[in-house]
Amino acid sequence: MYILGIDTSCDDTSCAILKDGKLVLSNVIHSQLKVHHQFGGVVPELASREHIRNILPVAGEAFKRAKITINHIDAVAVTSGPGLMGSLLVGLYYAKALSYSMSIPMVTVNHLEGHILSIFLEEDEPPFPYIALTVSGGHTSIFEVRDYGRYRTLGQTLDDAAGEAFDKVAKLLGLGYPGGPVIERLSENGRGDVIKFPRAYMGKDSLDFSFSGIKTAVSLYYKRYLEDKALQNSITIEDIAASFQEAVIDVLVHKTILASKKTGINTIVLAGGVACNSKLRERLTDEARSEGIKVFVPSPQYCTDNGAMIALAGYQRIIKGERADLSEDVLPKYPIEKIPSFL
Repeated sequence: MYILGIDTSCDDTSCAILKDGKLVLSNVIHSQLKVHHQFGGVVPELASREHIRNILPVAGEAFKRAKITINHIDAVAVTSGPGLMGSLLVGLYYAKALSYSMSIPMVTVNHLEGHILSIFLEEDEPPFPYIALTVSGGHTSIFEVRDYGRYRTLGQTLDDAAGEAFDKVAKLLGLGYPGGPVIERLSENGRGDVIKFPRAYMGKDSLDFSFSGIKTAVSLYYKRYLEDKALQNSITIEDIAASFQEAVIDVLVHKTILASKKTGINTIVLAGGVACNSKLRERLTDEARSEGIKVFVPSPQYCTDNGAMIALAGYQRIIKGERADLSEDVLPKYPIEKIPSFL
């Protein structure tokens, strides 16, 4: 079975071809980074226009790399939410057109379900159940994953997502967009223990997150830093970046391991765009190992938004007989609890 997976949830246009629910024949991602860079973040109107411009070329390239034609496709899976409404509509209506014109089934996929299951694109697969930490620019959540289609939210951000905090801090420091890669790069030459930025643990047993406070703390510190020559002689921008990154990682790692202990599940999956951060990967893996917990992390190409993970999640639904109606609409706010269970 050949499935076309489509993701246009934010600012990346991605199409992938998956064979038999496992083999990735192609995974094409067109980034809009150059478009949004000058604005320091994603502009929804521009994002949707870029998706309209790119969806056909990206799909065509996916078929080309997979060495098949559109006539080989047995089904199409597309992200219906959460995400930017205009962006989501482009992918959904392209999927509807394919489904209708070629008389093939279509399924809609929750973007977070794609991230949660992205680890199954790798050879080394985790056993069910597992704890999934999804960290990106739009989402920071901890899930209990019992099986395909069986998910429970254990904790989530109450304000900014971790990736969003990286972007905002990078912007106020004048480092550009996106913030994650540049802060990680600067942090390699900085000292993460010289500035004690706050860690919002939200209570002893809380699994929820809050990153707005640390963003404010960095902003206030940087304002003082610019006005204090003595401080500038002892602290570098690299130190500020490293200390910020260290604070965010401390909270992410602490709460994920806490979730594992509270549920008794000794397997963790790290997913989402921020999962590309090497420091986060290393810290979570090392600290989990000391607690007898095994960590699985997808390769970077499957951490960022991609069509392959949508095709994989869609495959699991299609083989269980699920189908989406052509009247289905996008869901910009799509809690994982509202995902239809097929078990």
